[in-house]
Formats: sequence, structure tokens, C-alpha cells
Amino acid sequence: MTDTLSWLAEPQSIAYGGYSVVLARGLEPAELVARIAAEAFPRRTALPLGPCTGEDLIEDHELDFSSGTDDVALRYGQADGLAYAVAYGYWQGELSLPDSVSRGGADVYHVEYEEENGKPVPPQFHSSRDGRPLCAFNLHLDSSWGFDGVDGDPVTAAAVTADLAAAGLPDPENRRYESVHRTCLELLGRRFGLTLPRAAVVDGELPAVLLEVA
Repeated sequence: MTDTLSWLAEPQSIAYGGYSVVLARGLEPAELVARIAAEAFPRRTALPLGPCTGEDLIEDHELDFSSGTDDVALRYGQADGLAYAVAYGYWQGELSLPDSVSRGGADVYHVEYEEENGKPVPPQFHSSRDGRPLCAFNLHLDSSWGFDGVDGDPVTAAAVTADLAAAGLPDPENRRYESVHRTCLELLGRRFGLTLPRAAVVDGELPAVLLEVA
């Protein structure tokens, strides 16, 4: 059975500190990682690593969220026609993905949640197509963090807004953020055909790139 995105809503679904996942259609995994490294982390040195589990990567390179390191790593792969890259280390506040990563006709999707941010910051979704923004909103649908509808291409934004409305969202009386988060991930998966293989990401070995601070 194909995994959806909804498992990301579980506490510490990938690692302590939250998750940051980029998915792409129309790019090979290595090209996706190369573009992320060059355009989101241009001042870092990219060091290719062999296949490793997420736990090994965190331990071998001290990439635990609370360790104080500034390095970031990306494990990457491909499933169901989608390339994906998963971030580790201190990516919070740094992995801002330029729309140019989707240049050349690609579709790129970024879901991110700073789970241990004490403010707290809601999970975010941003997508682009062929170098232009496509759709963006926060997955808690929380107006206190700037949710004022779905931004982006009018046709796409209207379709996503209709999906949310059909699910009874946003609901000002519903403060169960984990439930809203999970529902939004499910809707995005159906709308854009997004999946992420849980077993491969959580337990499997995947190639990785370490992005070191110069």
C-alpha cells in the first residue's frame, strides 16, 4: 500500500525537532538535492555520503536538533514517480526553498514543521511549478499565524480551498491542531498526488549529502 503524507503529523515522525521534506515531479533525486544545496544553502559545502539510515546520519555527524551543530544533511530517494529529500540537523529557519528549484517544467512541493519551536510555529506547505509559486498555506489554518486563505495560482488555490471546505476546514472552533495538520496533509496528498515512503525514510538506508558550514 502506498504511504500518504499523513504520517508526518505524528510527533517526531522523522526526528526530534520536526520535519522538512521536499518532493518533486520532473526531477531526478540527485538533481533535486543539487538544486536545494546550491539555491537554499549556497554558502555551504556539499559532501556526498554513502547510504545510511536517519539514525546513523544523526549520530555520526552530530545532527541532533539539540546538539548545537549548524550543519544540515539531506537523505534522498524516489518513490511513486516522485523524488524526495528529507532534511536533518539544524534546518529550522534556514531551508527556505526558492521557486527557481522548479525551473525547467518541474513541480516542487515543500512541507515543513518546526515541531519544537516554542512560539509555536505551524506546519507550512509551499509549492512551485516551472519557477513560479503555485500554492502555499499553513497547515494549522491558524489566523494568528497569518492564515488568510490559500495563496498562489488562482485556479490551484481555489481547488485547495474547496478541498478544505469539503473537509469542514477551517473550523474556528477546532483547536485540535494535530487533527487539522493530518487532514491537511491527506488533502494535499490527494490533490497533488504526493506520497512519502515511511519505511524507507524512517528505517531504510538512503544516500545522503552533508551541507557543512564553511
